[in-house]
Amino acid sequence: MADRGQVGRALRRGAALGLVLAAAWGVSLTADLREMERGLTALGEEPALAVSLMKSQLGELPGQERGLTGWGRLLLKSSPLLAAGEEAVLARRGGRDDPGAAESEEPDPADREDVEAPELEPPAGGENIVEMTGRGKEGSQYLRDGGVYVYNRTGLELDASLLREGTVDVPLGEGPQILIVHTHGSEAYSMSDGDTYEESDPYRTTDCTHNVVRVGEEIATVFRAYGFQVIHDTSLCDYPAYNGAYDRSKAAVEQWLAQYPSIQVVFDVHRDALVGNEGEIYKLVSDEAGQKVAQVMMVLGTDAGGAEHPRWRDNLAFALKLQGNLVKGYASLARPAVLRKSRYNQQLSPGSVLVEVGGHGNTLSEAIAGGRLWADNVARTLLEMKQ
Repeated sequence: MADRGQVGRALRRGAALGLVLAAAWGVSLTADLREMERGLTALGEEPALAVSLMKSQLGELPGQERGLTGWGRLLLKSSPLLAAGEEAVLARRGGRDDPGAAESEEPDPADREDVEAPELEPPAGGENIVEMTGRGKEGSQYLRDGGVYVYNRTGLELDASLLREGTVDVPLGEGPQILIVHTHGSEAYSMSDGDTYEESDPYRTTDCTHNVVRVGEEIATVFRAYGFQVIHDTSLCDYPAYNGAYDRSKAAVEQWLAQYPSIQVVFDVHRDALVGNEGEIYKLVSDEAGQKVAQVMMVLGTDAGGAEHPRWRDNLAFALKLQGNLVKGYASLARPAVLRKSRYNQQLSPGSVLVEVGGHGNTLSEAIAGGRLWADNVARTLLEMKQ
C-alpha cells in the first residue's frame, strides 16, 4: 500500500507540474515573449520561490539522503526554476547557510549561533574517527602575519593589515585576574579510550568530571601554578536548555566582573565538533614531544553580525599576542585563530577569548593534555605582560 501511495503522490505531482507548464505555454501564446522571459528570469533568481516550489511539488526531502531520485529527479530536470532551488534546500537541510561558501582545509562547522544544539551521532557501525591536524594555508580566507594564521569567517573583506591593528589592553594587577566560564559546559568527548560517562545528549554529559568543565579546571590549575588568581565558574549554562546559553553565560561574566573589577582575562572554554560529508568524525591532534594531544583554537567575535562590538580588534590583538607565542613554542598545538560574525560576549572585556579544546572525536585525556600545554604557554605570556 505504501508503494502505491508513493506512486500516486508522484503522479499527482507530475500532473500538477504538467498543468503549470501547460499554463505557462498558454500564456506564451498571447504574452510578449520578451516580457515573459524577463519575468521568468527574475523569478528564477529568487531562491525562496524555488525552494517553495520544490517543497510544494516534490515534498520534503528524505532525511538521510543527499539528493533526489526517481520521480523527484525527473520532475526536477523538467523545470529550471525548481532545479534552482535544489542546492538551497540541501544546504538548509544540512545546516549550511551558504551553499556557495569556499572550502577550507578543515570541515567547516556552522558558526556557534545560540539557536539549537548540533545533532551529533556516532556513525553506523561504530565511531569512524579520522585524525587530522588543522593548519593555516595561503590564500582563501586565511590572513597571515608571520607564523600566525587567522581564518576569516565574517563575510567582511579583510586583509593581513588587520592583524597589526588593535591594542592589547589587559592590565594584570592584584586580585582575581582570570575568569574561566563555559557557555556550553556539557560538551564532552569520545569514549573510544574506555573513559565512559552517562550522556545527557550524544557527546554531552552533566558529569563535570568528564565534560569540558573538567578541561577548564585543568587549565585553571596550570594558571594557579604560575601565581594567577583564577575564578572558574563551573555552571552548566547549556543545561537543561541549550537555547539562551550565551545569555546565561553573559549574566555570569557580568556578575563576576562587577564583583572583581581586577579580572582582565575571560576564557570561555568549549570543545569543537567537526563531521565530514560521509559522517566521519574528525579528531584534532598535535604531536608534542611524542605525546598525542588535542589541538586548541581561539575564536574571536566581531560586529559583522550587526551587534555592537566596538573593541573587537582589541580582543583580536590580545588573542594574537597569545597565538604568536603558541606557534613559537609548539609544533602544531594551536589551530589557526578564527574570526566570526557573532560576539560571543567578548564585548564585555577586551581580554575575552572563546577557546575550543579539541573536538568530539578527541578523548578527554587528549583534551586535558592539550589544554594544559596551551595554558602553560598562555600563562608565561601573561606573566610577560604583567611585568
